[in-house]
Amino acid sequence: MNVTETRVDLLALSATSDDTFVLREDEFRLLYDRTSRSLWVYLYKLTRDAHASDDLLQETYYRFLRTPGTYEGEAHERNALYRIATNLVRDRRRRFQPVTVPLEDPAGARLTGATDAVHGVGERTDVRRALAQLRDRDQQLLWLAYAEGSSHEEIAASLGLRAGSVKTLLLRARQRLAALLPRQASRGGAR
Repeated sequence: MNVTETRVDLLALSATSDDTFVLREDEFRLLYDRTSRSLWVYLYKLTRDAHASDDLLQETYYRFLRTPGTYEGEAHERNALYRIATNLVRDRRRRFQPVTVPLEDPAGARLTGATDAVHGVGERTDVRRALAQLRDRDQQLLWLAYAEGSSHEEIAASLGLRAGSVKTLLLRARQRLAALLPRQASRGGAR
């Protein structure tokens, strides 16, 4: 195997005659370039494990490519990817009960490519602790809404919820998060 081969090349090489992918290689490369970074960050936020995030990312794209059907555009493809990723994380959690949630990023697991806003929020220990105490669905809702900027309809499609429920669920998730955060003595004080 050539050392310079990318994951995309390895995925293409693994396709045998009985494997049928729904996208051509050039289409897949564009999709991967557009979505892989934010999808990996989403998986990392849910698993807190860089190696698991790598594996889940690869499995997400593999399942996406194996799923027959047509997608109505980039948003539809993105929602399908997040839905697959969410289901894979749920399956993984059913198999492996996490012992603890680390508060610090493991060495070398810096969220490369994430926006400064994501790093700023992610590095605040009080927010991390509060998020770690929330239910999985609350974490997923908050992440998709505020880190990914997904609409209520996109969140509903990604998590398998009714679109009309997302607004209420987000409100409740925000309230639970706020209740877990320490109160500041004064709002106008120094930061």
